[in-house]
Amino acid sequence: MTYGYIRVSSDRQTVENQRYEIRRFCRSRGLPPVDGWIEETVSGTAAWNKRGLGELLGRVVSGDLIICSELSRLGRSLYMIMEILSYCMARDVKVWTVKDGFRLGDDIQSKVLAFAFGLSAEIERNLISQRTREALARRRAEGMTLGRPKGSRTSLDRLKLAARRDEILDMLAAGMTRKSIAAALGVDVGTLRRYLRRH
Repeated sequence: MTYGYIRVSSDRQTVENQRYEIRRFCRSRGLPPVDGWIEETVSGTAAWNKRGLGELLGRVVSGDLIICSELSRLGRSLYMIMEILSYCMARDVKVWTVKDGFRLGDDIQSKVLAFAFGLSAEIERNLISQRTREALARRRAEGMTLGRPKGSRTSLDRLKLAARRDEILDMLAAGMTRKSIAAALGVDVGTLRRYLRRH
């Protein structure tokens, strides 16, 4: 199957230019007509798996081809584009672009990209971990106490069961078990125990 993916970021933009480019590309390369079109109006910064693109990638199978006008249609950041291409590569789905002349398939270029994707992801994970450790160390050096500040726990009047205090007391006085009280209130018994412990 061949899919045409079109994304515009505002209602003022038109999908027709991208559709025309993709159709002309298919004709000039001797490719079969596009089997299905995915069009959406959404910012490229939106998570790809929350967009129509995510639905498409959820149903493509090995050997399918996705054509878009340029890589920037997939996403606005390099990291997002790499994530999408890596996802496609793992499922043996080809991605071609019209303007960039980009080809993701089973050739040597794609294998080099796969290596680059894996290396970039590993470097990014290491950098995030290193930045986190450095930030924590700096805060400790500045004398800052890490973790939940003292006294930051929710006040009793804001707890989930605070409004039902009298009802709970009546059920306790009647000799009901905590489990049966929790069931009557529609809460987990652990929630009730925590409330009673703090009450």
